[in-house]
Amino acid sequence: MIKLNLPDFDCKLRKNAGKTEVFDIIRKKYVVLQPEEWVRQGFIHFLINQSDFPKSLIKIESGLKYNRLDKRSDIQVLNSDGTTFMIVECKSFKVKLDQKALDQLTMYNKTINARYIVLTNGINHFCCEMMNQSKYEFRDQIPVYSKNA
Repeated sequence: MIKLNLPDFDCKLRKNAGKTEVFDIIRKKYVVLQPEEWVRQGFIHFLINQSDFPKSLIKIESGLKYNRLDKRSDIQVLNSDGTTFMIVECKSFKVKLDQKALDQLTMYNKTINARYIVLTNGINHFCCEMMNQSKYEFRDQIPVYSKNA
């Protein structure tokens, strides 16, 4: 996998049935290492190691309903009360981030109602603070953990 625009992180890799797998510290299991998974794992480690979010407040591939369709969010970061503080959409490092991807994320957030949304391909990261369900403002930095959030 390529070097991401995220701090280096310690990960466990293994070969299983001819496929490389990476250990997911949130799900506590090995998962097949695909480009999008590499980005997700890098971002999970960033949230924990640089932004100080406790592992217990991070959910991976949580289900959600959008227009009666079952969808999954890549990463949700929760507040201590269980509501969603931030939703992160991870794309492969091969995918160019565009308005369509950001629109997809804001549509998902209409169900989740997170304060922050983040779109990343591991190289570029866009963080927005939601002002209401359809209006957002770009932020220069991804929020760090605060017990008071």
